[in-house]
Amino acid sequence: MNNYKAQPVSLWRWAVRFLVFIGALMTLVCATPLVSWWATRLAGPWDDPKGDVLIVLGGSLLDPGLLGTNSYWRSIYALQAWRSGGFHDIFLSGGSDPQSPVAELMADFLKSQGVPANAIHVEIRSNSTRENATYSKPLLDQLPGTKVLLTSDYHMYRAARVFEKAGIVVMPRPFPDARKRGSTWIGRWPAFNDLVMETAKIAYYRWKGWI
Repeated sequence: MNNYKAQPVSLWRWAVRFLVFIGALMTLVCATPLVSWWATRLAGPWDDPKGDVLIVLGGSLLDPGLLGTNSYWRSIYALQAWRSGGFHDIFLSGGSDPQSPVAELMADFLKSQGVPANAIHVEIRSNSTRENATYSKPLLDQLPGTKVLLTSDYHMYRAARVFEKAGIVVMPRPFPDARKRGSTWIGRWPAFNDLVMETAKIAYYRWKGWI
């Protein structure tokens, strides 16, 4: 009889502890600068370096033929960097969907905004950050000049080290993705999820020896 009564009490205590933990986590994420601090740490320097070749990494797709949010913002900041002057080539890397590779969709967007087609180069085989670097290396070797890598703030730590491991010398140029979303209450939880996933990927890449 005592064991029968103890089991529901024990389950109830664990349920209460779980709810307290979730509440504390949400408070930490939504009511503190944790997200902005974390994204800034992963981004590294924010000095917007200039160079000759701007390398832009593709991200998500919402649907075939439709850029996902991070791919769209990477395209926007690539356009901004191009218009600021100095770059003579933009190199886009990312496959994701064989029918509508994200790099080609980003290229279409940049062309629609006035970037010359002959200044845009694409790599459409890659489906991961490691493949971005691996498949881009022989193509980038044919483009002379200083390489600048542009991607989301939370992605830059892993991306820059993967490219370095592949023998591609780049200057990081992160843009405020998770950090910007973390500046508003409603955007902090989705940004936190991206940061958790990215940190797990960093750990996995370290374990595999890819960074």
